[in-house]
This record gives sequence, C-alpha cells and structure tokens, in this order.
Amino acid sequence: MRLVLQRVSSASVTVAGRETGAIGRGLLVLLGIEKGDTPGAGAWLARKLVAARLFPDDSGKLNRNIREIGGRALVVSQFTLFGTLDKGTRPDFHRAAPPELARALYETFLGQLEAELGEPVARGEFGADMQVALVNDGPVTLILDSPRSDR
Repeated sequence: MRLVLQRVSSASVTVAGRETGAIGRGLLVLLGIEKGDTPGAGAWLARKLVAARLFPDDSGKLNRNIREIGGRALVVSQFTLFGTLDKGTRPDFHRAAPPELARALYETFLGQLEAELGEPVARGEFGADMQVALVNDGPVTLILDSPRSDR
C-alpha cells in the first residue's frame, strides 16, 4: 500500500456534483493499493499515519501529530499511485490491485484509521470519478509505503 499524505488547511471531495467528504485542518490521504497487499499493511500504515509528526509546535518544528492538533483525515482511493510510465507514454497500472481486492482493503483501511483516530474519517467514493480540492499547508507532502518483503 502507498499513502500520499498532504497536510491541509482544508480539503474536500466531490462526485457528480455531490460532496462526499470534507475536512478543515488535517491530512488529505491518497491511498493506493497494490497486488499482494494485506489488511496488515493497512493497519501498519494507519498507526504510522496517526503517529506522524507533521504539524508544527509553538516553535515551528514538526512535533505534533494529527490527534494532538485535533485534525481530521480525508481518505481518497487512488489506483494511479501504482501507475508507471516505464514503457512508452501511456500509464500502465499492472501493479495496482484489482477492484474487488482494492475495495475490500480500502474499506478495511478506513476502519483501521478510524479506530486509531477514535473518530470517523471523511472519504471519497471508491471507483468514482472524483474532484479533489485542497489547500496544501506548508506545503507538506510525504509518500509512505507499507513494508513489503519484495521491495
């Protein structure tokens, strides 16, 4: 699994003109699921995400996590995180998990993250054409991959 974490002042997701999720200060989380991923990878990422010190303390150092600042999370599934342009100019998504597996792991990850945060997580709509709006704060953007034995 791969997460792209973006610290935001605000973020929202819209599907067919309907807002499916929105947050104020917190993290926009783009979630990519790869063939071979497991629920254990999602649990590891959820713990790491909640503990990540991506928010400044009073002296401006990145010493606070999402819970400490009372932030929220917005999770958007994004299979293109495992796309490549290794051959030619058209993206190849052969590393991305098939939709049936990805949907189940996406839902599992949402539950794991909600358990870690102790509150509901805003979300996009799996498999939909989504419009994501955000105000990137900092900007602070990190990529976090789950541990895998074959990487």
